[in-house]
Amino acid sequence: MTRTAGPFDAAAVAAIEIAPGAIDAAVAAIRPAMDADADLRLAVSCIDLTTLRGDDTEPRVRALCERAISAGVAAVCVHPVMVPTAVEALAGSRIAIASVAAGFPHGLSPLATRIAEIEAAVADGATEIDIVIRRGHALAGDWQALHQEVAAFRATCGPAHLKAILATGELADATMIARAAHVCIAAGADFIKTSTGFETVNATLPAGAAMLSAIRDWHRETGERIGFKAAGGIATASQALEWITLVHAMLGEDWLTPALFRIGASRLLDDILARHGD
Repeated sequence: MTRTAGPFDAAAVAAIEIAPGAIDAAVAAIRPAMDADADLRLAVSCIDLTTLRGDDTEPRVRALCERAISAGVAAVCVHPVMVPTAVEALAGSRIAIASVAAGFPHGLSPLATRIAEIEAAVADGATEIDIVIRRGHALAGDWQALHQEVAAFRATCGPAHLKAILATGELADATMIARAAHVCIAAGADFIKTSTGFETVNATLPAGAAMLSAIRDWHRETGERIGFKAAGGIATASQALEWITLVHAMLGEDWLTPALFRIGASRLLDDILARHGD
């Protein structure tokens, strides 16, 4: 069922506070996975296999799609202009077609341009849209403006899933990250995502824990499960295991499925297969 945006609740946003040390405690509680092989098979099934280079070509995207089908990943993520190529290459598979949009990676195009980009990607066949928020709204504490923009993106996506990238490395602290996550969820995001991969600081476990706390609190209040995507610099099997363990610790086993957990990566699959074989 497609999510819809709810009303903006300023009091709910203001009430969100991450106590000093709480995130560090959550991350410190991570323990090595008990069954690494099983968890790495899970990791592969949850990968959004990604190419977002400036020199991307149609042959590169086709090759990526062929690899995605062979490995059995969750999705292929590409630039909007490459969506038609991915649609053709993935025809007949169950792999989702994700497109970045909304002024990726900075989110600073005019709002009408960002909305038009989403419209074009969906019209071309994208089934998931990875938008990036305008970080200035969060940094200025203008949560209503952030809500309005994400709600507009949600409406534009139609049946496509909306994944909201927070670019956590450019936000000030855990409380700001948790508030931004809450606002995006309330505005209708199906997933919240750590990073674009183009920030100086990309996905970190503490930032992920702050986002997961927002997902956990939302579920406790509403019963609704929101997805989580870790992306940006995740390139090794050991890193993937850390993220799986963090999600399991904070949200439970129900979230360890491609429907609710993704890892955005371009190099991770290579490392997993090199270490553990096909």
